[in-house]
Amino acid sequence: MLQSRALVIALILLLSTTLPEVQSKSILEVDRRDLLAIPEAIASYFYEAVNKVSPKVSQFFLDTVQSPTVIAARQRFAKEASKVSIMFEQLIEKIKNLWYTRVLGY
Repeated sequence: MLQSRALVIALILLLSTTLPEVQSKSILEVDRRDLLAIPEAIASYFYEAVNKVSPKVSQFFLDTVQSPTVIAARQRFAKEASKVSIMFEQLIEKIKNLWYTRVLGY
C-alpha cells in the first residue's frame, strides 16, 4: 500500500514538472498572427498527410500552392484579414469603453 502511494506521488510530481502549463487566451487576447497562422497550419498538415500517401501528388500540391495566382490570393487574404482584425479590435475597445462609462459608471 505504501509503495503504491509513493508511486502515485512520484507520478504526479513527474507529470506536473514535464507537462507545460496550458495558457489559454480569451478571444479578446488572440493575436492577429495567430488567426492568420491557422490556414497555413491546415495546409501544412494536409501536405504532410498527402506526402505520406503519394509524393507525386504532394509535389503537385506544393507546385500549385507556390504558383503566382495562389500566392497573390494568400497575400490578399492576409491583408483583408488584418484589416478585419484591426476593426474588430477597435470594436472591442469601443464596447469596453461603453461598458466602463455607461454601465459601471467609471
